[in-house]
Amino acid sequence: MNTVEKIRKQMADNPILLYMKGTPEMPSCGFSAKASALLKDSGVQFAYVNILEAPFIMEKLPEVSNFPTFPQLFIKGEIIGGSDIIEEMLASGELQPLLESAAQ
Repeated sequence: MNTVEKIRKQMADNPILLYMKGTPEMPSCGFSAKASALLKDSGVQFAYVNILEAPFIMEKLPEVSNFPTFPQLFIKGEIIGGSDIIEEMLASGELQPLLESAAQ
C-alpha cells in the first residue's frame, strides 16, 4: 500500500479524522492544540494521526487534500480545513451538525 492509499484508507475508516502535530493530549503546535481542543469540546469522538510520527503522510497529505497547512480536519473523507476554519464553523453553528451526523 502506498502513502496515498494509506491516507485514503484512514479517511474511509474514520468518519472524523484530524491530521495534527502531536496528539490531542500532547499537541506539538498551537494550531493543533486549538483544533483538537475544539473537537474535544464538541463532544464528538474523533480519530487523529500524529503527522510528526508519519513523515510520509505529512509529505503527501497536502497533495491529496489540496490544503497546505496542518492540522487538517476531514469529515467523511472531505477536507474541512484547519484550526481557524474549525473555530469559525463551530462558532457559526455549521460544524456541530456535520460532526454529529458523521459520528453516528
